[in-house]
Amino acid sequence: MTGTLLTEDHDRVRVLTLNRPAKLNALDTTLTRALRDALDDADLDPGVRAVVLTGNGRGFCAGADLSEFSDLTPENPGAVLERAALTAAVQTRMQRMGTPVVAAVRGAAVGGGAGLAIGADMVVAGADLRFGYPELRHSLVPALVMTGLVRHLGRKLAFELISTGRLLTAAEAFEHGLINQVVEAENVLPAALEIATKWTAVEPRALSAAKDLFYRVADLPTDAAMRAGQDVNALMRGFRA
Repeated sequence: MTGTLLTEDHDRVRVLTLNRPAKLNALDTTLTRALRDALDDADLDPGVRAVVLTGNGRGFCAGADLSEFSDLTPENPGAVLERAALTAAVQTRMQRMGTPVVAAVRGAAVGGGAGLAIGADMVVAGADLRFGYPELRHSLVPALVMTGLVRHLGRKLAFELISTGRLLTAAEAFEHGLINQVVEAENVLPAALEIATKWTAVEPRALSAAKDLFYRVADLPTDAAMRAGQDVNALMRGFRA
């Protein structure tokens, strides 16, 4: 198989594989656009009930491909804005999908790659994980991944990662709730497929409604969250066959 993004179906599970291993699957515009479109396609396909996102080779994703940055300058404002909008859309897309997504992560998951990992609904990580946000080391600001990081971590640790570029180990990421499981690196994909396969056994409308409500209540005051829950409680009566 060729291409910057590989797609493979395992029954009702769709596996999306970032495929730039020589670049540690760094996100250039072509790969970012392909990932956005593939996530949209999976969410619209009634035959797909779960998605696994992984990376080919020894790393999950090294973040943005810095070689493109020479063209993303103030002299090309249209390109800058287009790339920023594309990146923002991909970083938030998985949590907005009705279809659940589990990330199978090994090796480097840094910058935009770290954002992709925690943007999934669940994360299985290899014991070789190195997770963090080293952008300031390159005089860059982790602007489009900061929202996800702050929502997942306490402010003190989040600021430490952003300001120092320190990378977390798999054990640290698990301790702080960034990932769900730690397995040997060669087992990340099988472990993620096991989770995804369990999701496919759940009534898809119920799972989609549960996922939507889960992320909505996180951003609502208690009373509004309870009202949203009441609405879904009434809706779910129609899910039974």
